[in-house]
Order: sequence, then structure tokens, then C-alpha cells
Amino acid sequence: MCGITGWANLDSHTPPPEGAPELLHAMCERMVHRGPDSEGLYVTTGAALGMRRLAIIDLVTGEQPAFNEDRTVAVILNGEIYNYRELRTDLEKRGHAFHSASDTEVLPHLYEEYGDDMLRKLNGMFAFALWDSKRRRLLIARDRFGEKPLYWGLFDNTLLFASEPKVLLAHRGVKPSLNLQALRHYLSVDYVPAPLSIYQGINKLPAAHKLTLEHGRVNVECYWRLSYKTADPLPNEHEAAEHLRELLADAVRMRLVSDVPLGVLLSGGVDSSTVAALAVRASSEAVKTFSISFAEASFDESAYARGVAKFLGTDHHEERLSANLAANLVGEIGAWMDEPFSDPSLVPTYLLSRFTRKHVTVALGGDGGDELFAGYQMYAGHRWAEVYRYVPRLLRAGVVEPLVRLLPVKTKNLSFDYKALRFVNGAKYDAVARHHVWFGSFTPEEQRQLLTPDVLGTTDGDIYAQARLFAAECESADLVTQMQDVDTRLYLAEDILTKVDRASMAVSLEVRAPFLDPHVAEFAASLPCHYKLRGLKTKYILKKAVGDLLPPFVTRRGKKGFGVPVAEWLKGKLQPLARDLLSPERVRRAGVFNAEYVTRLQDEHERGVANHRKLLWTLLMFELWHESFVETPRRIETLVNSR
Repeated sequence: MCGITGWANLDSHTPPPEGAPELLHAMCERMVHRGPDSEGLYVTTGAALGMRRLAIIDLVTGEQPAFNEDRTVAVILNGEIYNYRELRTDLEKRGHAFHSASDTEVLPHLYEEYGDDMLRKLNGMFAFALWDSKRRRLLIARDRFGEKPLYWGLFDNTLLFASEPKVLLAHRGVKPSLNLQALRHYLSVDYVPAPLSIYQGINKLPAAHKLTLEHGRVNVECYWRLSYKTADPLPNEHEAAEHLRELLADAVRMRLVSDVPLGVLLSGGVDSSTVAALAVRASSEAVKTFSISFAEASFDESAYARGVAKFLGTDHHEERLSANLAANLVGEIGAWMDEPFSDPSLVPTYLLSRFTRKHVTVALGGDGGDELFAGYQMYAGHRWAEVYRYVPRLLRAGVVEPLVRLLPVKTKNLSFDYKALRFVNGAKYDAVARHHVWFGSFTPEEQRQLLTPDVLGTTDGDIYAQARLFAAECESADLVTQMQDVDTRLYLAEDILTKVDRASMAVSLEVRAPFLDPHVAEFAASLPCHYKLRGLKTKYILKKAVGDLLPPFVTRRGKKGFGVPVAEWLKGKLQPLARDLLSPERVRRAGVFNAEYVTRLQDEHERGVANHRKLLWTLLMFELWHESFVETPRRIETLVNSR
């Protein structure tokens, strides 16, 4: 696990600029948290590659960049290639010679043998950059699901790339400025979806995409897509469950390879419990598991994690916290989330990562299970919404919705009034918009109240166009399956995996996701929807596959999520911060938001007449980012160096 950065000139014969090694080093310094163990720099005519290394495999000889035999191909890698041993064995049979035992060194030889088709052979989480000095060609690529990030942009006839935007901001040619179209997407879905970034001129390379620069031309291309075409012949439920269990066992076993201490992040839900159970079966040593607990009951899942750990016999570690103490971290988020990101579970994910890193360097998690096996309540909600549409509009608008709005406002995690209001607000939209209204923050109507006329007049209001395109491209006509496809390409890649990457890398912890093994994902996608969502029962086939490995309560309990009491924080501990960053004077000065509307949201929330936690948290996270990276960009150096 590492951080990578560098550049390539559009004119590949351009000599290195004056001070190139020092500039590359300064860029690497912005991401020491991603790789505290060592630094690797490579500067040549036309290109430069830099990386910070978190040593996981081949601790002694695994430094980067890695080269082929004649050093004409150089590679830097962020992530892990899980099938590197099989690839290496095949390459050695083909005559390639290796000088280390690292997974990175497989890449230049694989490129020599297969060119860009090498990407189809990789099983891993990765973002890498490869410089072919013979062809004077740059190749950068991101893994199938987007576990590892990669940003790029063209500045002064130079293509810059990095694992995090703040690394690019260290380059003298890059000045931070707000991308208003990206802001509209962020306000809608809580994150900025690829290929946009919040910075004008900086792009995200989407998951499963490669970028090449050759002869002065930049080309971005998708190299893989998850197919939802139903398997033919279709296995029966018993056969499907057995095969799924085998695939998951292989995926976990493959991700247990490490030369440093390793454990499992355990919430007590079916996904993380499955990973822990299979790790116990595959490991010859006691498996370490990690969880955090909160004093506030509606946000605490620790009893479930302890129950699973006891059942499996793991070496369990738990840290008990007060959710109010966790609020103290909120003011720091802008320092290490260099794009605005408003999923509140970032906070407990960071706390869990920080605690886990005290004991191990690598941890396995359960990310991806919800998207692949229809684990979100919204999937079943779509079926209820289709029924609800048959209720006469006058009855919905005149009776149901007013009654829902009269429900007492609660601040507990996923309270009934909150879920009911989200349901009726989303039900009026088409399926794709409805899905994102349920998941996200500001609806199109709310954005028209929030944003100033200047912003509305210079941006495209069709914020769900990309999601609609993805749904239309899905090979299944089933609505829930289409939403799974959309979530895998957007929510999983740009919210869940971004959250895990940034929170874990902030403390130099590598997190691996066995559910995102391509063999597991491709098999799950080949199964019909009723194998995954059976009535209101989510993850049906997964629970059938692993039920006998887990205590019974795991497969019977509903999904809870990794929550924190944001609604209460905004009334208490975070109220001064929110009132300061969202003050009318500050908001008017920025010229982006309607100050009166923002103040009304705060007033209604604090008086308890409405629960605007999602909207206010989204605005607060934006302002924290904006203060750190746009208003006072010099603060970045102080914030990075203090970590």
C-alpha cells in the first residue's frame, strides 16, 4: 500500500524541469501518511514517477519504482496484486527474470508480455503508473471497483497524476479553484463522482479505467465492466450457495498474504462476520478482530461484534468511545479529506482504523457485500415505492405526506420519522432520482433554494444523468439489479471505498475487501435478483452460503450501518462550528449558497421542528474543505505536517 504521483510531458522529449527531484519530493511529502516507510523517485526525460511506500510484501527488496530487466519500463504501485505469485510463475516460464519478491515487480514484466491487456489478468486493488521509455508512453490505471484512488489533470502541457488531489496542489502549476458542476453532484449524493473532482481542471480516473499518454494525445478508456447477464444454465440455490462459499473462501485466503501483522474489521454484520469466519478457517494462527463501541445505544453494535468474536474464537480487540468525543474530530476532517465528503460514517471508520493500526498494519473488511447482494433497505424500498405510486396523487399529497410530516422529530439513528419522510420525498421521482434522493442530501428542488442564481445559471441541473446512463447500460431489466449496478459504479466506488481508503490511509492502515474479488463479484452479478432479495430479506444467497459458519443472530438481524449522532451534534457540540462556518456573512461573501435558506435550515433543526442533519452536515463538510484548500491553501502545509 502506497501513494503515487508524477507527471509526463505532452512532448515526451522535454527534459526534466529545473529542480525536478525536489518538486517530486515535495509532492510525495503531501502523502507520507499513505507510505511512511520509504520514498522512491524516478526522473527522466519526459516523465517523473514518485511514491511513498507502506511496506506490506517483501519488506527488504520491495522498493519502488520496479523495473524490467533492461530498465526500459518503470512502475509505481499503490495497492496489492493478490495473484502476483501465479503471474510471476507464468512470467518466469516465459523467460522473465525477477530481482525481488514483491508484487509490484510483476507489472513491468506483465506489460512487456501483454501490453495494456495486462489489466485483465490482475486480481487486486491498485492504482499504478507505468512509463515505457522506448515508446515514450505513460499508462496509468485503476482497479475494477475503485478501491484505490487516482487523480489527474493537464497543466502547462504536462499531465500530472496522484493518489490524492492535495498532492497535485503541491505542483507550482496547479491552483485550487472550485468546480461548480462537481459541487452540484456533491450536494446531491454526498460525494463527487468520477470523472469529476471538486477542483477545476483535476479529474478522477474512474474505476476500471486506464489512461494513456502517447504522441501528445491523452486517451481514457474502460477496460472492464461487471456483467449482470443471468447465468445460463442457472445454478439452483443450493449449488449457487456452495459455489459462492468456495469463491469467498478463496478470496479471503488470497488476501491473508502479508509480511506484516494482519486482522479483520468486525462490526457483527453478515459481511464482516463472513470475512472473519473464513479467515479463521484459512489461518493457522489466531485471527485478530477489531471493533469500536459507543456509549450511545442507538449507534452501538459492539455486542454483536463481541458475540461473533466469541463464536469464532478470535483474538478480539475493542475500544469504547463516547460519540460526543468523536465529534472532536470533525474539525480536522477538512485537513485530510481534500474533497468534500459528507458520509458521517467517515468518523467512526477513521476511529476504527486508528485503533486497529495500533495492533496490525493490514485489515480485511466486508465492503462490497451490500452492493453485490442487495443489502440496502432502499432496494426493497423501490418495490414499495412502485406500489405506493398506485395510491391516488391527491391522497398521497393531501393525506399521507402531511401525516408523515406531523410525526415527532427524533434524532436516533435511522428513526422511523426520518425514514418515512425520506421515503415519501423520494417516491415522487423516477426510479434513478428516487434512489439518490433516498441515499443523498439535497433534492433538485432543494438545490434551487440553496444555490444562488449565478451558480444555477452556470451549471447543468440534470444531476442524475450519469446514473440514468448507467442504469440504461445494465444488461438486466430488473429495477433492483439496475440500482445495484448504479451503486457499484458510483456509490461503492466514490463513497464507500473512498471513505475506507482515506480513513485508513490517514493512519497508514491497509484495508482489503474480499467481496470485491472479481470472481466473487462476477458470480454474484450472474445470479437473478430473487437470489439476492427475497421479499424483504436482503442478501438471501449470501446468508444461505455462510449461515452455518456464523451465530444465528447474524443472519437474522437487519442492517444498521455505521452511524454517529450528527443530529444531536449539530444542536450541541458542533453548533458553534456550524454557526461560524455557515454564518450569513460568510455564506454571502462566498456567493455560492443562499444565506437565508441556510440559516432557516439551522434554525429549524436547532428548534427540533425538523431533522436537517443530512443537509447541514453536507454543507458543513463542504465549508471545512473549502476553508482548508481554497480559502487558505497555505494551511495545507501546516495541516499535513502536523499529522
